[in-house]
Amino acid sequence: MPAIAELLLAELEREAAGTRRILERVPEGRGDWKPHEKSMSLGYLAALVATIPGWAAAMITQDTLDVAAAGEHQTRGLGTNRELLEVFDKALDKARAALGFTTDEHLMTSWKLLAGGHVVSEQPRYVAIREGAFNHLAHHRGQLTVYLRLNDVPVPSLYGPTADEKVF
Repeated sequence: MPAIAELLLAELEREAAGTRRILERVPEGRGDWKPHEKSMSLGYLAALVATIPGWAAAMITQDTLDVAAAGEHQTRGLGTNRELLEVFDKALDKARAALGFTTDEHLMTSWKLLAGGHVVSEQPRYVAIREGAFNHLAHHRGQLTVYLRLNDVPVPSLYGPTADEKVF
């Protein structure tokens, strides 16, 4: 039976290609655009999607993450697609490296998400990685596809054809 880290790494790799295709299409110069006043800006959302894979590394190498003082994990807007892809590649590299050296035993240990020192969630690291990083990535990547559509940018296929890409 494969190790938990191997399963997580395989999932990360499956999601990476589609995420890259989405990030490559983010229109430059539209970073402040929002579909609604309550929505995230396009630039912030794209930067968030680019950095989320790195959260898996933090969930392996740190015992907690306080979102009120996220430090290097604080999302910052990026100006160009090249910057988005560079940040994404670095986040992927961190996640791959962390998954490459961890153990099932470590992935079963507790990890905490904090907000201003208060525990928001506490769960085994492998669950935090699946829910807090990978599922979170899929959610925000889906939002980003809607932003692309609303900006008349062709939406690439992820799990199946789109109206813009009918063939893989």
